[in-house]
Amino acid sequence: MGKLAAMVDVSALSPKELLALHASVGEELRGRGITRSANNPTGDLAEYLFCKAFGWTQATIANPNIEAIDAQGVRYQIKARRQTLHNKSRQLSGIRNLQGSHFDFLAGAVFAQTYEVLRAAIIPFSVVEGRATFIQHTNSHRFILHDDVWNADGVRDVTDACVRLNTRKDRHARDDLLFLAARHATSDGAKLPSFSPRKCVPRDRKGQRG
Repeated sequence: MGKLAAMVDVSALSPKELLALHASVGEELRGRGITRSANNPTGDLAEYLFCKAFGWTQATIANPNIEAIDAQGVRYQIKARRQTLHNKSRQLSGIRNLQGSHFDFLAGAVFAQTYEVLRAAIIPFSVVEGRATFIQHTNSHRFILHDDVWNADGVRDVTDACVRLNTRKDRHARDDLLFLAARHATSDGAKLPSFSPRKCVPRDRKGQRG
């Protein structure tokens, strides 16, 4: 660990740069046959970026169909897809119980393999409902972030806001990322303590959501 620390001063890296390093390690592990996938931080990073950029409060585990709520009570489901050398798909994870109208907007992002934000949008529920496809065997709806989604009525392109935040190197951004990493590392269902970074207020939660 000391040798690695001497080569790379990780405390000086932005969230995107730290995750790019994570991606390189994941590829090496995959190449050695140790792992089959290294996509886990993607959803957490998307939640972090959207909540931090727009001042949303992350929802509790009691709200399984939404990830965040804004000051006006508007509900957001947050999903993202990280493209890799092996898979360029923009298909998001399945949307459960779409007919229940449990969210008002879908916040969606596409990341490059090294976690650069390629595109990000806030999409009205009506657009999601009109474009999603029901998949019988998963009992969920499939939604793909095709480029033409950004041209749909009411869709807000927020790529620039997410890119700016993802490349920050200040202390607050690093502190927030430490919380993100800690939550990702907690895989045994144990609760993490409350943490309140600026404008992004994760609450006590357990488990992972994609």
